Amino acid sequence: MKSDIEIAQAAVPVPIRDIAAGIGIGEEHLEYYGNTKAKVDFNLLREQRGSQGKLILVTAINPTPAGEGKTTTTVGLADGLSALGKKAVVALREPSLGPVFGVKGGAAGGGYAQVIPMEDINLHFTGDFHAIGAANNLLAAMLDNHIQQGNALDLDTKNIPWKRVVDMNDRQLRNVIDGLGGRMQGVPREDGFDITVASEVMAILCLASSIADLKARLGRIVAAYNRAGAPVTAGDLKAAGAMTALLKDALKPNLVQTLEGTPAFIHGGPFANIAHGCNSIMATRMALALGDYAITEAGFGADLGAEKFLDIKCRLAGLTPDAVVIVATVRALKHHGGVAKDQLTIENLEALAAGLPNLLQHVENLTQVFGLPVVVAINVFPTDTAAELALVEERCRALGVNVALSEVWAQGGEGGKALATEVLRLLDTPGSFSFAYELSLSIEEKIEAIARRIYHASGVDFTPQAAQQIAALTGLGYGELPVCMAKTQYSFSDDPALLGAPTDFRITVRSVKVSAGAGFIVALTGDVMTMPGLPRVPAAERIDVDENGTISGLF
Repeated sequence: MKSDIEIAQAAVPVPIRDIAAGIGIGEEHLEYYGNTKAKVDFNLLREQRGSQGKLILVTAINPTPAGEGKTTTTVGLADGLSALGKKAVVALREPSLGPVFGVKGGAAGGGYAQVIPMEDINLHFTGDFHAIGAANNLLAAMLDNHIQQGNALDLDTKNIPWKRVVDMNDRQLRNVIDGLGGRMQGVPREDGFDITVASEVMAILCLASSIADLKARLGRIVAAYNRAGAPVTAGDLKAAGAMTALLKDALKPNLVQTLEGTPAFIHGGPFANIAHGCNSIMATRMALALGDYAITEAGFGADLGAEKFLDIKCRLAGLTPDAVVIVATVRALKHHGGVAKDQLTIENLEALAAGLPNLLQHVENLTQVFGLPVVVAINVFPTDTAAELALVEERCRALGVNVALSEVWAQGGEGGKALATEVLRLLDTPGSFSFAYELSLSIEEKIEAIARRIYHASGVDFTPQAAQQIAALTGLGYGELPVCMAKTQYSFSDDPALLGAPTDFRITVRSVKVSAGAGFIVALTGDVMTMPGLPRVPAAERIDVDENGTISGLF
């Protein structure tokens, strides 16, 4: 059986200019990165005044070590629609180097449902993440230089939330002391690093609608506080213009293709457990403007990625999904039912029944809280039995939701036709989209609404520090912003060990901060980290390159 990377390397891609021409992008709007990828000038959106395509969101159950195949299903659904003669365009996030070298080993789909060039997409791509990291760290450097040069803005060196970033899982950098070495080497202070995808600059890039909007958002970043407790912004530090200069090309969406030649925009990559977890608004709008069907995905499970896609991205961009696909596997549901990873291939209807509430709660949230039409996509494995598949279908239909089998990993677009057909049917189902909370609620009330309505928690506990921060942010005028929850992806709760659909638990908010440029409040829960660490056996140990430059080990 061929590996994902072997399948990708055997593909013969269509020249990217032909992919672009197929959806109406002329040469004047393309900046080529070789023959297989290109950046698209965002000014193209000004020329697109016709009807918009249908927006299809792909999300999933809470992830497990068994895997769910959300990106694989997203790509396969687009290819399935293309195989049915529909004009489909994909919009996905860019992978972070952290997970590539840490756990995943790659994040461009799998099997015969991938985006290519797979190696480039997973490793550096068009340099967007490097530009984001450089802009983030420029602000950090200018902030510390301001302190070194006399601190005219009276910055409180004990209250500087802005961190440096690096696009790698490096727990050693979570907490550092810098500025050591003497008077001319900087002012010593406690500091730390986040991973690049957790940077507010990443969130801003993905939410910006133009260069002017990008610059304005960057200027609103709260980088520090002065000794009186007032926020000091990137605009106050005169950093926004230079940061925008670093990001002007990164703002342009990247165009690639699937293995079957379906156009794919891959742009931006905020994590969904510590950021808002969606590709850029620019890329989504391009997919909607240039295709009849725009298929996008949100990170991790629907309690994180989909909630933030709907409550943050859709709210800020004025988008409304026409249909939602929730991806699950029988194996992952059995894991939620308590089965060990090495026993997941054995039929176990009792464990499957115990794990199904995880899927059903996501279905209920999307249909009842957000009012959206939903289909469940079961990513099929050869070990799935007819009885197991029938049980999933029966429980979903009890909630008025159909199930479609997805065999895209093995069959590509052909294996996605059944799912594509069900999605097309679903698009005729009227929805009544609403948000999980209103912006007029207090910060505490918005967090409580998410915890109770989406996680099904019994309530929220705020640490004294979080309560103090909320009071301060409300007093500074940030109280009506939406909320971005930073929470473990593995559970509805803030405890990664509570699988399935737990009840009678409370969410603990330990810290709250403002991302004023992105336009949301971040609430950190449990022990979620904004700088992940590498696992005991990193995927990097399996990645190699031969003397011809051929990469191996990317899954």
